[in-house]
Amino acid sequence: MVSPASPNPFELPETEERALVARLKSDDDTAYEEVVRRFGPRMLSVARRLLTQEQDAQDAVQDAFLSAFKSIHNFQGDAKLATWLHRIVVNAALMKLRSKRRKPESAIDDLLPKYHEDGHRRGNGDWRITHDTAVQTSEIREQVLAAIDQLPDLYREILMLRDIEELSTEEAAQQLEITEGAVKTRLHRARLALRESLDPFMRGESQ
Repeated sequence: MVSPASPNPFELPETEERALVARLKSDDDTAYEEVVRRFGPRMLSVARRLLTQEQDAQDAVQDAFLSAFKSIHNFQGDAKLATWLHRIVVNAALMKLRSKRRKPESAIDDLLPKYHEDGHRRGNGDWRITHDTAVQTSEIREQVLAAIDQLPDLYREILMLRDIEELSTEEAAQQLEITEGAVKTRLHRARLALRESLDPFMRGESQ
């Protein structure tokens, strides 16, 4: 798996955040600029993980900021501002994905492991690369991201939300508007398909 998202380094001390939110609610233009400058890079990184096209990622961030600024008066401080913005940009990216579905859900079956009649999985042997090496090596990270991108969209979204963005099952279900049971089932199948896709490379068989 890809290394999950790290804690947000842009989070503000509580008193500073309260002051910034108050400025936002008073329509202070400099506060808007500060939020974009401080949180924009992190939000763009999130959008890029979910969207494959750079323009789509930038559009999602712009949509997220517009949504956030319109609803800032509803922000009660129950979560950190960074967390709130993270949720909004994830939702904006998901909305853009839904507008351009690429792969049918049934396509996941072609990517799942194949088994012999005796029940043993076809293909065996140990991966030549450990998990620690995988998350530290740019070549392998690229392979993992490329493999994730081959998944049908709903499975890709679930894998990204749960394993990369580290949303809970409940949060992922809410974002995707499906049941928690569906999240768990599809996440399991997505992980199986991802491992199957990466298996030749990780065992040193691909060129």
